[in-house]
Amino acid sequence: MRHRCRVPKLGKPADQRKALMRALATELIRHGRITTTKVRAKAVRAEVEKMITLAKDGSLASRRQALGYLYDKQLVHSLFEGVKERYGDRNGGYTRILRTVRRRGDNSEMAIIELV
Repeated sequence: MRHRCRVPKLGKPADQRKALMRALATELIRHGRITTTKVRAKAVRAEVEKMITLAKDGSLASRRQALGYLYDKQLVHSLFEGVKERYGDRNGGYTRILRTVRRRGDNSEMAIIELV
């Protein structure tokens, strides 16, 4: 039973799953929009929302937490610079998931996740 288990396993070991989430979050913040499976989009949504909330805080401790999670140092600096005017009045809900057609190879549900 997986009652109350909140972590989506994604069919990967813990180290690969964490690396996948870091890579997806980095690319989503860099490009603003990525196409992935629906389950991965729902899993990465929480991580990106945490990074944007850290950037809204803007303290040195939150900057160091973001630097420890995201792969690109320059991306963290640009995130912290531009997040105040973009999400200053918004209390969460920084991402949007749009469902698209199923993938041709294995018929898995695909989705586009983008920053609002």
